[in-house]
Amino acid sequence: MSMNKMHVKKGDTVVVLSGKDKGKVGKVLVAEPKVGKVIVEGVNIATKHKKPRGAGMEGGIIHQEAPIYASKVALYCDKCKKATRHAVKVLEDGSKVRYCKHCGDTFDK
Repeated sequence: MSMNKMHVKKGDTVVVLSGKDKGKVGKVLVAEPKVGKVIVEGVNIATKHKKPRGAGMEGGIIHQEAPIYASKVALYCDKCKKATRHAVKVLEDGSKVRYCKHCGDTFDK
């Protein structure tokens, strides 16, 4: 599956729509448009068993976020306090800004 455009960017606050972490709200740490996936803070925690490499390095069990499909997340509006769809409007200076379709609050500050 090859995607080029995504509806979320790094730093966006999103809510998970489906899966074991449904309803969780977190910040997008990494956006990978080529594979259509995102890594969200505190969502889809995977357990990794890390082996110590070299002297003085520590091994053990590490919990870290794993990627999920971008289609499973929706932008979270701080004003509405819920998942929302966004639209894009062009400002007078020619720049584009994403805004909430419900309340009109902008996501790109």
